Amino acid sequence: MENREHQICTNCVMDTTDSKIIFDEKGVCDYCNSYYNDILPHWQPNRTNDAELERISNEIREAGKGKKYDCIIGFSGGTDSSYLAYIAKEKMGLRPLLYSVDTGWNLDVAVENMERLVKALDLDLYTETVNWEEMKDLQLAFFKSQVAYQDLPQDHVIFAGLYNYAVKHGIKYVLTGSNIATEAVRPPIEWVHLNDLTLIKDIHNQFGTIKLKTLPMCGMFKYRLNYAYIKGMKRVAPLDIIHYDKDAAEKELYDKFGWQKYENKHYENIFTRFYEGYYLPKKFGYDKRKSYFSNLILTGQMTREEALQKLAESPYDEEVMQEDKEYIASKLGISKSEFEEIINGENKTYKDYKNSLGLIELSIKIARKLGVEKRNFR
Repeated sequence: MENREHQICTNCVMDTTDSKIIFDEKGVCDYCNSYYNDILPHWQPNRTNDAELERISNEIREAGKGKKYDCIIGFSGGTDSSYLAYIAKEKMGLRPLLYSVDTGWNLDVAVENMERLVKALDLDLYTETVNWEEMKDLQLAFFKSQVAYQDLPQDHVIFAGLYNYAVKHGIKYVLTGSNIATEAVRPPIEWVHLNDLTLIKDIHNQFGTIKLKTLPMCGMFKYRLNYAYIKGMKRVAPLDIIHYDKDAAEKELYDKFGWQKYENKHYENIFTRFYEGYYLPKKFGYDKRKSYFSNLILTGQMTREEALQKLAESPYDEEVMQEDKEYIASKLGISKSEFEEIINGENKTYKDYKNSLGLIELSIKIARKLGVEKRNFR
């Protein structure tokens, strides 16, 4: 695979920077074929399933009778979570608690977007501020490990905090902004590793310097088995039930709430902006915009030509990138030169550390057979 000639899908913009990508005789990749064969027959992207939306809304309202909140939403101020909060309150008639995790990296625009939605929708927002010394130690350990998936610690803490809070406070329904319209093409595992607590712990054991006493932790099996089947927590994805057009959603959010758009998906966070816009493509040659744009191509929200044109442009401004690099290094307690030395180090993968990928992949295969998961994972 390493000497493979470069090839790009003739239908989307995924290419051989995903070393396991497969093309058919027409040059169409397996992401596209999986979308057309496994997802589209069971999903109606261009209309809202009013009956299903009403059914799940009634179910959530009934389960939440007598409680202050009938559901909880992980809230970042990004497009998906902001639109979800609006739909939950105004279209579904729910009483959601908005839950945010402050990992120390949010940009002002994200905070302002959250404040606008909270005020306009008259919703409660609970913000969990993590122990910065622990967060910093884990993120620096990941950089020292030389793996590609630098956003894994932050993502894990955010979702672990959400699920742990929901179960602890007896909130049965977790509404997620995850959606097929923008996430049918998932970045491959070699770009973005899964929620692997074994990997997280091993990397921290090798490169961390302090104990992680308070940082939220929740492995995949804990929330998919213990929380789901023993505690009764249910995850619901309303954006898959409605007609979710990202551009239209962003315009509606702007018109109704003054919500501000970000340059790219997940760019409401300075760490993620640097990681996706510079670290990942420079060090590993992986550009997550390829998967983001491919989603939009498949769902008719972007043309392939538009995607190729955008990919030819830099992910973000060079001057801003240098400022971000210096800021992140300082915040992590190292010099810019030390940071650059780490970035230029020998690349590693999950295979260089203890991990639970085998068990995780088995659970995904089972989920696909049961019809719970239809996306192409690898």
